[in-house]
Amino acid sequence: MPTDAVTLPPIAILGAGSMGGAILQGLVRSGIATGGVTVTNRTPGKAAALADLEGVTSVALEDRPNANAEAAASARIVLVGVKPAMVPDLLREIAPHLASGTIVVSLAAGVPIATFESILGSDVAVLRSMPNTPAVVRAAVTGLAAGAGASTDDVAVTRALFETVGTVIEVPESQIDALSTISGSGPAYFFLLVEEFTKAAVGKGFAEAEARVMAEQTFIGAAALLQASDTDPAELRRRVTSPKGTTERAIAVLQSARLDEVFAAATDAALVRAKELAAGE
Repeated sequence: MPTDAVTLPPIAILGAGSMGGAILQGLVRSGIATGGVTVTNRTPGKAAALADLEGVTSVALEDRPNANAEAAASARIVLVGVKPAMVPDLLREIAPHLASGTIVVSLAAGVPIATFESILGSDVAVLRSMPNTPAVVRAAVTGLAAGAGASTDDVAVTRALFETVGTVIEVPESQIDALSTISGSGPAYFFLLVEEFTKAAVGKGFAEAEARVMAEQTFIGAAALLQASDTDPAELRRRVTSPKGTTERAIAVLQSARLDEVFAAATDAALVRAKELAAGE
C-alpha cells in the first residue's frame, strides 16, 4: 500500500457502519490522516465505540442532529457511508455546507455519480468507490471511479485514502457494477468454497474442528503462496497436479463440472441484480 510520505486533509465519514468503520480503522493505523477524521453515527452507543481512536471525533446524530452538515463543512474529503436509499436526503442536507473543491466519495452500492453531481453541483469533485469486506483486515480490493469534475490530484488523494485498507483499481464508472461481481461479491464465493471443502472433509470421517482447520488453512496457505509468488495461478496449480496422480483425478472432476461456465453464470447473475438495484428495483 504505497502511502509513504502521503498525508491526508480533514476527512468526514458520514455513516461509519461496517465499511466506513473498517476504512476508519485503516486510516487511524496508517498515521496519514493528519488532518483528523470526524465520523457520524445515529446512536450514542455506535459513536462511543469509535470515540477513543486517535485523531477521531465521533458524533451521534441523536445528540447533535446537525452533525452531518457540521462534519461535511469542516472536511476536505467526505465519505458517504449511509444506506443507498438514504443518500439523496443526506446529500441535500450537506450540499449547502460543502466548501468549493471538497471531494465527496460514495461508499453506497448502486448510487450513480450522476445522482451525487445533480444534488451537489459542480463545485465539488465526486468519486464512486466499491470496497470489499477484507478492508477490515487491510486486504481490500477497492474499485474507484471518478466523476467528470474530479481532477488527477483528487483521484490521487482518494486513492491514497483507500490504500490504507488494501489495493485500489481505478475503473470507469461503467465498470463498477462488473467489478462488484468479482471483488465485491468475491469473498462470499471464497467462503462458500471453504464451506463445501469442510463438508467434504467431514464426509470423509474427520471431526468438524479438524475439517475446518484443514479447509481454512489450506485456502489461507494457498492464498499466501500465490501472494508471495510471481507465478501465474494456473502454473501453481500444475505444480501441485502430478501426472496420473490423485490431484489430477480430482481436477478432472472439477473441470468436467464446467466451473468456467458456473462462475461466468454466477457473476452474470450478480451483474443483472446490480443493474436492477441501480434502477431501484
